[in-house]
Amino acid sequence: MSQTPTISSSEELGSLVSYALDTALSLGATSASVEVSEEKGTCVTVRNRETESIEHTHDRDFGITVYLGKSKAVASSGDFRKESILRTVKAALDMARYTTPDECNGLPDKERLCTNPRQLDLFHPWNISIEEQVQKAVEAEKAALSVDKRVVNSDGAMITTTIGSFILGNTEGFLHGYPFSDHSIDTSVIAEDQNGMQVGSWHTSGVSSMDLLSPQQVGRIAGQRAVDHLSARGLSTRKCPVVFEAPVAKSLFRTFVHAASGSALYRKTSFLEGMLNKPIFPDHLSILENPFIPRYWGSAPFDDEGVRPSERLVVDHGVLSGLFLSSYSARKLGMTTTGNAGGPYNLIFSEAPEASEKTLSALLSRMGTGLLVTELIGQGVNYTTGDFSKGASGFWVENGRIAYPVEGITVAGNLRDIFMSIEAMSDDVDLNGCYLSGSVLIKEMTVAGNS
Repeated sequence: MSQTPTISSSEELGSLVSYALDTALSLGATSASVEVSEEKGTCVTVRNRETESIEHTHDRDFGITVYLGKSKAVASSGDFRKESILRTVKAALDMARYTTPDECNGLPDKERLCTNPRQLDLFHPWNISIEEQVQKAVEAEKAALSVDKRVVNSDGAMITTTIGSFILGNTEGFLHGYPFSDHSIDTSVIAEDQNGMQVGSWHTSGVSSMDLLSPQQVGRIAGQRAVDHLSARGLSTRKCPVVFEAPVAKSLFRTFVHAASGSALYRKTSFLEGMLNKPIFPDHLSILENPFIPRYWGSAPFDDEGVRPSERLVVDHGVLSGLFLSSYSARKLGMTTTGNAGGPYNLIFSEAPEASEKTLSALLSRMGTGLLVTELIGQGVNYTTGDFSKGASGFWVENGRIAYPVEGITVAGNLRDIFMSIEAMSDDVDLNGCYLSGSVLIKEMTVAGNS
C-alpha cells in the first residue's frame, strides 16, 4: 500500500527558527540567521532482479550563523529539542568571540531580502510503496538486460524518492521557506564481447515523478549505451573538432559558473578575472538564468540568504554580463549580491539560428569528422589558468556518422579558447539539473591518445 511520508509543518519549523533567533539576540549576538530543515525519503536498489537494499532516510538539520559585530561563526545540530538548540546557539557565540573580524561579514542588506516569495510548485510527493519501487527498479533493469544478448550483467537499478521542507529566518525579519521534492531513477548494466566489457548507465530526475522517463526508457537507454561502447579503440594524438554530448556539456559549463563566481574572483583564482562586460563566448551564444520556472529543480524564490534573485542574462551574445555573487563575495568585490548564495538557478543556453541544430545527429553531420565525447573522467581543471584536461570516452565520427567507439583518450585545451570555439549547439537538452544545455560542438581541441 502506498503511503506518502510526512514532515514537520512550516509552522513547527518556523517556531524553532524564531526561538533560535530570539535566543541568539538575548545572549548577545549582534545579528543572526537560522535555517531549519527536515527530509524524508526511500531508496530501493535491485541487482539481477533481486532486492539489494532498501534505505529509509530521515534527516533533520538546524544551522545557525551568528555575528558579534563583524566576527562570524557557524554551528549546527541534528537535534530539534530546545535544549539542544540552546547549546548550539551558545557554541556559535563562543566561537564568534575568537574569530577574526571581517568588514564584509553580515546579513544581506534588508532591502534585498525577498518579502513576497513566489510559489513555484516545487512539492510533489510520489505516492509509491516500497513494493512499487522494487517493481519499477526491476522493470528498469529488465529493460536494460533485454536490449541485447551482450548485456550480461547488472550494476543495479535504483528508485529514489525524497520530500523535505525548510524555513530560513534572520534578525532582519525574514522568515520564509517551502516544501520540496526530488525523485529519480538510475540504471547501470554491463555489456561484454570478445574485446572486453563496457558499462552503460542512464539517469532521470525531477521535482515530480510525472517528469521522469519511464523505468523502461531509462533501462533501454542504459543497455544501448553499454552495447554501443563495446570493442572501443584508442586514437592517435591529434587536433580535431569535438562534440560534447548534452549530459557531458554540463561539466563544461560548470567550469564557467565556478570561474564567474564571487568566491573565485575575489580570491583571484579565476581565469575570468577582469572579464565582466567582455566577450568570453562567441556572439551567437547567450545564457539566461531563470530562477522562476515552475516545477524545475533549479528554481527557487530566494537564495540561501533570503535574497530575491532575478531573471537575467549572464551571457549576452557572448559577453559576460553577470556574475554569481553572495552578499559576502559581492562586498569583497565592491559589488552587489546577485542572489546566488547557494549557486546558480536554471541556466538556459540559447544559440542564434545559424548556430543551432535540431538534433545530435544534425550536429554530428555539421561537424563532419571528429570526436563525440559521451563521458569525462577525473578533475583536470585549473581554474586560475583555465587549463582543461580530462580523460574521455565516446565515438569517432567520420562524414557525420559514428564510425566506432573510443576510450583511453584525453581531451585538452584552455577554457578561454574552448569557450570561444563553440560553433553550434543542438536542441537535445538534458533536463536533469539546472544546466539546460544541448550537445555542444567545439571547433578544435587536442585529443591525446596512445601514440
